[in-house]
Amino acid sequence: MARRLLSTLLLASSSLLGLLPAAAAAPSAVVNVPPLLASPVDPPDPAAEEAAPAWTDATVKADATVKADAAVRADATVKADAAVRADATAKDDDADAIEARLTAAQTELADADRAAEQAVEAYNGAQAQLARARTASAEAARRAAAAEADRADAAERAGQLAAESYRQGISAELSAINALLSAKGPRAVRDQATAVGAAGARIREIFDSATATAAAAADAATAAREAEQTAIRAAEAVRTAKERAQARVEAQQARVDEITKRREDLLAELAAAHNTTIEQERQRREDQESSAELAAAEAARVATEATGTPSNPAADSAWSASGAEAAVAFARSKIGLPYLWGGEGPEGFDCSGLTMKAWRHGGKSLTHFAATQYAESTPIGYHQLRPGDLVFWTHTGRAADIYHVAIYIGDDQMIEAPRPGRAIKQASLWIMGRPDFYGRP
Repeated sequence: MARRLLSTLLLASSSLLGLLPAAAAAPSAVVNVPPLLASPVDPPDPAAEEAAPAWTDATVKADATVKADAAVRADATVKADAAVRADATAKDDDADAIEARLTAAQTELADADRAAEQAVEAYNGAQAQLARARTASAEAARRAAAAEADRADAAERAGQLAAESYRQGISAELSAINALLSAKGPRAVRDQATAVGAAGARIREIFDSATATAAAAADAATAAREAEQTAIRAAEAVRTAKERAQARVEAQQARVDEITKRREDLLAELAAAHNTTIEQERQRREDQESSAELAAAEAARVATEATGTPSNPAADSAWSASGAEAAVAFARSKIGLPYLWGGEGPEGFDCSGLTMKAWRHGGKSLTHFAATQYAESTPIGYHQLRPGDLVFWTHTGRAADIYHVAIYIGDDQMIEAPRPGRAIKQASLWIMGRPDFYGRP
């Protein structure tokens, strides 16, 4: 009986040990029974035989639980890794999208700058046209006044002839003929004949002059009125161009403010995507844009070097070393002053105002309008450029649509008044891409 009770207790203890974690971690371990408690001579115990399957089932279940838990942990690890990779990919995609939006914002800003400068140069062109119209009007008025004076003088002489004829009752020419008929002697006849011819020529001259000067005066008066109307229309065009330029400049400034704010927001998003700071992203972006500008400038230079532009042998005789030196010195002295649309100094200049004043110091007169400055210059090729020459840009390839001009200073460098909101500066000749025209004042 004691042996049977001992066996039952041992079996129960083994079952309990099988349920412990250590047993679960090593289900194949064998429970060693102390030798003193073992009894090899005891007969099989039915209760122990019934408890053995229960122990085995508990061990299998514990092993399955461990395996299931390991599988869950592995699956969670795989999912976490996938989530990290997806998040990194999403951040990269977000960063690329933000970079693209920053590039688009920069393009928008350049377009707004160009539109503003085109409007400013259109205003300068209208001002130049007004100046020409006023000059023409003044000249037409002067010619009309002179024609009227000639007409009045001719009319006075014709009036005097008519009065003389009235007093004599006959024309001056008939009086001379009567004198001829009453002349005595060959010499007197010859003298009177000359007088008759002279009188006839004088009468014809007086009446012809009166007729011609009256017609000339009428034509001159008509031309003067037309010139005045042209000047009035030119003044109206200036007013319209000024309003348009003002609106474009204000719109450009508003665009600059809006794009600047948008740029800051995008830089903040980029910093979050890259886990950096806004200042780091701003510096990185500025470096990228600077590199892109340098690459574009180099491409423009290489293209120009490869294709070149037609040379003009006559341009060499047009160059003045002293004049060019004075023009460049003036432009250099204005570096740092603000761009002022329509500006001719001293507080600021626009692009054609700067080149006009620079060459005024160089001894040559240019119009305050970039397109006209090219027309007033001798066209040259890129390889003929010398300090003091002018370089021009147009968005259509047509000289009539030139909207920007700068003064060349040598070594592929120029001085320009770039656009509203920027200061006069020295820059690469290629900063705006390949120039369209070159001219020597």
